[in-house]
Amino acid sequence: MHLTNEEQAILDGESGEGAQKAMELVVALGKIYRADGLVDITSAHLSGASYKTIGDGGLKYLEDMVAGGAKVSVNSTLNPIGMDRERWAEMHISEDFAVKQNRIVELYGKMGIRTTCSCTPYVGPNVPKLGDHVAWAESSALSYVNSMIGARTNREGGPGALAAAILGKTANYGLHKDENRRPTVVIEADIGDTLFEHSLLGQAVGMRVGGGIPYYRGIRPGIEEGKTMAAAMAAAGAVAMFHVEGVTPEASNYDVSDLDVIHIGKDELKDAYEKINTVDDVELIALGCPHLTEKEIREIAMLLKDKEKKGDTEIWFCTSKEIRDRCADEVKILERFGPVLADTCMVVAPIEGTFSRTGTNSCKAGNYLPTLCSQKAMCRDIVDLMKVIS
Repeated sequence: MHLTNEEQAILDGESGEGAQKAMELVVALGKIYRADGLVDITSAHLSGASYKTIGDGGLKYLEDMVAGGAKVSVNSTLNPIGMDRERWAEMHISEDFAVKQNRIVELYGKMGIRTTCSCTPYVGPNVPKLGDHVAWAESSALSYVNSMIGARTNREGGPGALAAAILGKTANYGLHKDENRRPTVVIEADIGDTLFEHSLLGQAVGMRVGGGIPYYRGIRPGIEEGKTMAAAMAAAGAVAMFHVEGVTPEASNYDVSDLDVIHIGKDELKDAYEKINTVDDVELIALGCPHLTEKEIREIAMLLKDKEKKGDTEIWFCTSKEIRDRCADEVKILERFGPVLADTCMVVAPIEGTFSRTGTNSCKAGNYLPTLCSQKAMCRDIVDLMKVIS
């Protein structure tokens, strides 16, 4: 693995302890994956922001990085944290958790990272361009930017993405290279145009192709459909990139005539649906995995504007602070039913201390709720979910 003289100097500690630790980690990952060298990045997106997921050990690691003078050198954003920083009590969060969670965000901020905590930074302050090399650690977001935007990132872990953000460099292997971005299978999709069907499509394809790179025909996803597909494929399988004929920027680069073809229609969606539905009644409905966009918030508000809250089921609407602020009128409607929470989501919040059965319209959440949150999950179209509480 080749390092420039400048990179070697960082590895030797000439730029401080924080930069040295970052270079040690990036070089170690590069050697594992047989990278030929490093590549400059334009941005980073970091996971490992929730106290629930990183615990006291992660908090200590961040303390050490800050003490060592670590600073990011590129535009860097954070994934959702374990709570809304202002409304954590409404989420049944303990004060001890809240104190430690706020300390984690403070430490990231001291390293120069934007403390906008969202899994959809590409609709906010972190929008790569076609061909940019980046280091992103949120599985749905990295798949979205690889695919819908055409930036280049591997499926980074939290510490690896932080190290890359400090250096402004990452190891040059995997999806940073042209030859590894080629599609591996064609998906002929015969589905409707609802967001939930696109989520089920991602679930079905992730279950079938694992870590492959699907090339879709028969769909034309926009931002919302692209993010929900990316999220489901990454959770049900390990898909880090996909192409959509006539939609994604790199799809036209490839001849797929010799690839195997998989048909996904009603039967396959039904199988996916049955896989992630394990309960018919819930204590919590949580929307926004990935975070709700402005369009989604407006559509949900239209569904609920003439309705009244019924029953005891709690509902959370999860989005970024910026989008919550832009949708003030719609937020007033949603707040009649439950809190519109910023910076967090149900998957990285400690909901298992309060709930055992959670409903969602996200197949990503449908996969993670049982494993990360000890929940039985109900995964339905948003119209059906809203009937539970209105």
